[in-house]
Amino acid sequence: MRLPLWGSALSATLLVQIISSFAAAAVPLLGPVLTQRWDLPPESIGYISATTSIGICWCLACGGPMLDHHGPIRTLQLGLAAICLAMILLSQPVAPLGFVGALLLGLGLAPNNPAGSTMLMRTAPPRHRNLIFSIRQAGVPLGGAIAGVCVAPAVVRLGFVYTIGLIAAIVLLSLLAVQPFQKRLDVERGKANPRWVRTFLLPSALHNAVKVIGSHPSLPLLTGIGISFSLAQASVTAFTATYLVTQLGKDLGQAGFLIAMMLTASTVSRIGLGWLADRWRRGPLLLCLLLLTTSAAITLLIWSANASSWALYGSIAFVGATSLGWNGVYMAELARLSPPALVGDITSAANLFGFAGSFCGPLIFALLASRTASFDWPYIVVAAQLAACGIFSLWRRGWR
Repeated sequence: MRLPLWGSALSATLLVQIISSFAAAAVPLLGPVLTQRWDLPPESIGYISATTSIGICWCLACGGPMLDHHGPIRTLQLGLAAICLAMILLSQPVAPLGFVGALLLGLGLAPNNPAGSTMLMRTAPPRHRNLIFSIRQAGVPLGGAIAGVCVAPAVVRLGFVYTIGLIAAIVLLSLLAVQPFQKRLDVERGKANPRWVRTFLLPSALHNAVKVIGSHPSLPLLTGIGISFSLAQASVTAFTATYLVTQLGKDLGQAGFLIAMMLTASTVSRIGLGWLADRWRRGPLLLCLLLLTTSAAITLLIWSANASSWALYGSIAFVGATSLGWNGVYMAELARLSPPALVGDITSAANLFGFAGSFCGPLIFALLASRTASFDWPYIVVAAQLAACGIFSLWRRGWR
């Protein structure tokens, strides 16, 4: 039986989201091993995360012509190829090659949101749009949860280099697995541009992103909410595993289990929040309330560090459900507010600014951790900016 068009789009984007997120989540999980191989301090994993965010921002700013020229499925396949090469470079014991790999990882991850949003906005039934977008976004923490469960045991049994090679092979297989969807879903494309590679070197990309965000009066505030969430999400995903190992004394396997718990909670939360947003029909207000809840969750994580194990488990799950659970509703709201012809461009532009927050978050976090010799103060700063953004957004209420 042939899937409906939206079912094909959801299946393809969900598979790519899970596999690419699995590969991306392996990097911070292996943070203690990577930094030791490169003879760098543990907090340097934040600089790797920031470099990945630079790659994402670069692709989001300049990759629109690539999406138009190739179509969403082929663009996702190009991203998977970049991720495969990135994992190979990250496996090398030379820090500069690792940073090049981190940049390529970002370039490979970036197409997921604009390509996926373009397909789903075109095919998803409007009454279930938030839920469908959230199911697709649930692939991010699901892939991370799989990494949390599998990566540490694989390192123990296979060794670091073979584990990275296995991850690269899985990414390559997923690239081949989505090929049957390509003809059906790449039928509607934008304007062909054989010189799309050159756009990655154009300096006008940021100006174009600012211009497209101004196409709807509610988009600037919604984009600001995304920046705040992105800063928090990047900090949580980049540093929590290293925090658990270096400050709370957990081994790599225990840290992987806790990260898997956090990401599993996020998977459930994303779907639940998407279902709620479809029925409440007040997605932006839901995002504002979630900002305040996420701030409380991160504060609770700091408090529970010296409490019982159950308190730590509960706070980790709470952080996952909040700081990593917002994406589906956010993407659906961006698509809803966008003119139909600009869904891909606006999604790319909003995510460009969001990943600028993803770049700044780990960078500031690493600097504060280095200065204070603790991860507590950086987490407090992350929680404070979430609370400030939530209060400001509720006061402004600039959405429609």
